[in-house]
Amino acid sequence: MQQIKRIVFITLVVKIMCSTALSQSPSLNIKTTVDTISLKLADAESMFLKNNFLLLSQKYNIDAQKALVIQAKLYPNPNISMYNGPILPVHDVQGRFDSVGFLKQNDYGVTVSQLIILAGKRNKSVKVAEANAKLAEYQFYDLLRTLKYTLRSDFYNIYYLQESAKVYAKEINALQQIVAAFNQQKDKGYIAEKEVVRIQAQLYSLQSEYNDLINQINDAQSELRLILQIKPIYINPLPDLKVIENLNPLQYPLATLIDTAYKNRTDLQIAKQTTDISKLNLSYQKSLAVPDLTAGLSYQRYGGYVASFQSANLAIDLPFFSRNQGNIKSAKSTINMNTASQKSVEASVEEQVFRAVQKSIDNQKMYKTIDTKFPKDFERLLNEVLINYQKRNIGLLDFLDFYDAYKQNTLQLNNIQYNRVQAFEDINFYTGADMY
Repeated sequence: MQQIKRIVFITLVVKIMCSTALSQSPSLNIKTTVDTISLKLADAESMFLKNNFLLLSQKYNIDAQKALVIQAKLYPNPNISMYNGPILPVHDVQGRFDSVGFLKQNDYGVTVSQLIILAGKRNKSVKVAEANAKLAEYQFYDLLRTLKYTLRSDFYNIYYLQESAKVYAKEINALQQIVAAFNQQKDKGYIAEKEVVRIQAQLYSLQSEYNDLINQINDAQSELRLILQIKPIYINPLPDLKVIENLNPLQYPLATLIDTAYKNRTDLQIAKQTTDISKLNLSYQKSLAVPDLTAGLSYQRYGGYVASFQSANLAIDLPFFSRNQGNIKSAKSTINMNTASQKSVEASVEEQVFRAVQKSIDNQKMYKTIDTKFPKDFERLLNEVLINYQKRNIGLLDFLDFYDAYKQNTLQLNNIQYNRVQAFEDINFYTGADMY
């Protein structure tokens, strides 16, 4: 009779587990008091372009560099100087103060001068400023490329982690109800204590793994919110699964992808532009070795051998000591340094694109080996295992092992799908273009 009661109780528990684990889709326990927003990838990218403060900051830097181009084109202002001789009283022949003579005979002078820039310093300075403005634009687009890659990676990572979390949530909810029911019947002798302990241990292990997974999701959520510059809110990604399904790593030849990378990689453009700027700076530093000329006109009253003295004057520094030797030598070394850096970036471009394509092909092969019916077949087998456990054809440990295999299978499938999508995002990042 006791054995019959035990079987009846086990049957009820399994029905609870079966209905909970397979019929329900429990919500993920990863949201607290924050609101939720569902976003498609295109909407997330549009929000990112409008709100991201790092992009806005870099845009202002472009404006600042363009303003320096305007400044470099300006000519030096002319200079005017005036002087007045000492104010001494003037007396007439009778010794009295002569106010009219005081005003007429006092010494004063005026000089107007203009700095004349020699050796093409102004034009070379303008070219350096223009090159820096172009560099700021490349830096903006490189920041855009990097942040966009991070956004897409987080977007897909969150989605597939959420799919994995649902498996944990189902199993945890089912085991929690079994543990509660087993604890009530343990003292009645229907359930062995070792079975209760085994299920509790499995539950604690799942809860620990689930907590780690939720932390990964929340970390990715935090990074994605920072990129989108939105308030604390939970983001539900809505990827276009049909587009993802049709992705093909062999859609573009490797040579096409490499050529695209050489044309569009902003970090490579930055390296080239930095080298060009260092060459322009060397030319500018050499021009600084030539002193500038100052030309002017002067007028003096009662200050020379004639009452009204007019003169033209020129002034120039004599380059006896400083000929800008240190800055010229530094500019030459900077060219060598930037050229080496440019070659380093160029050497990495082809290898990075090749490795990204190789990775996408490997992940595509792995993805194609998966039978699309396998997840449904696995879930159907799980139902049969539940029935067999209900009939006591298998033990509890065998049932839990199969359920754990179901969890591991689902996690692996989600990981394979995420790695496949991420490989295509790597191609986009390393080519500097939205190829996929």
